[in-house]
Amino acid sequence: MFLIKSTLTLFSVLLIACSSTNKAASEEKNITNTKEVEMKNSEMIAAGFSMAVIVESKEEGDCPFTLKMKNKDNEYYLDPINMTDEFKKNGEKVWVKFSGLRRMNRCIKANPVSINGIEKRIE
Repeated sequence: MFLIKSTLTLFSVLLIACSSTNKAASEEKNITNTKEVEMKNSEMIAAGFSMAVIVESKEEGDCPFTLKMKNKDNEYYLDPINMTDEFKKNGEKVWVKFSGLRRMNRCIKANPVSINGIEKRIE
């Protein structure tokens, strides 16, 4: 009887020890990933990219895909005239570098832009 209790106690201690090690490793991995994301964000901003979210619309008279931009004061939309199909996904978070265009708007809510660079954003 003593042998069974001792074995169960030892097994319980080992199980708890393994669980806490896995949890600590997971937390360390999350901290590392957060630092990597922050470094990538700083690099992209320094390279002239801006954060955006792709927004799809099926309303008549609206642009099919726009870039939702955000600055300190408000949100605004841009109409990317040369966005490739791989980025045409509603809710896709991207880094974008663009140039404004002096041409008539295709939709009411967004100003036309030409994309000079675009990358998926990882968070």
